[in-house]
Amino acid sequence: MLNALDLATRKMWRALGRPVDLAGDHSWLRAPMSDGSTVADGWLAAEAAAHGGEVHENAPGGGLLHDMNALNGPEFDATRLRPEIRDFYERTSAWRMEVWTGWSPAFWLGGELISRLFGKRVQQLALPMRPLDVARGMDSRIALIRDRDGQQVAAAWLRTLRSTGEYVYSGCYGRRLLPGAAGPSVHVAFPLESGNVQVFLRPQHEPDGGLLLRSPRGRFGDNGAYVVVRDRGRTFAARAPIHETFRLYVDDEGVLRTDHELRMWNATAVRLHYRLEPLS
Repeated sequence: MLNALDLATRKMWRALGRPVDLAGDHSWLRAPMSDGSTVADGWLAAEAAAHGGEVHENAPGGGLLHDMNALNGPEFDATRLRPEIRDFYERTSAWRMEVWTGWSPAFWLGGELISRLFGKRVQQLALPMRPLDVARGMDSRIALIRDRDGQQVAAAWLRTLRSTGEYVYSGCYGRRLLPGAAGPSVHVAFPLESGNVQVFLRPQHEPDGGLLLRSPRGRFGDNGAYVVVRDRGRTFAARAPIHETFRLYVDDEGVLRTDHELRMWNATAVRLHYRLEPLS
């Protein structure tokens, strides 16, 4: 029954999408997929092998991005960011987080169904539905994916509920230059069975040294969210009506915080807030 539901979902996204060539014109959409229905961290070894390299678990000081300067372009300069924000992205494993979540009533039931039918079962994208779901905290670990030359090509950010050990997110983080874009984007891929969800976030620095990451509305090939599925030897991709905003800033007490808003079309579905603190 549930396998049929997964298959039906892939068929739906195939119908909504367009054929893509991940080895050619659409290589910007190449990202890890899961071979099985349970995702968790099972995709890591295959992704490292695709780069001819290895996975480095719990690398000391491992970060989502090796160097924030890799995002520099005509519209973004990493040197204008607060040092705390740069340190968080470049040494993510040296930070811990507290999370608060608040769903819009109009989207709560849909979020609950997705969490029960997909998220918790496949151990991927299981967004917390209630504030108490994260009352005991969320554990976070970074696994670096390095190529045959030992260079970091991506990082896995694996977040689990401390109370249950269940996966909330299993994401592959890096940088990606979109077709025709002036500068690089932050690229996040969430592997799924025979597919993935990808988000391309445009970086902006704010006057106070904060960081704004946005996945706005746009055309195919622009920053935003995409669903990619593999079906009968072919690959299809479609833009998804998901738009996210992350605002990282340091508050008046010197605490690094993040406001995260996820919208469906133009309506806010869920807001999350993160308090980020260095481990030492």
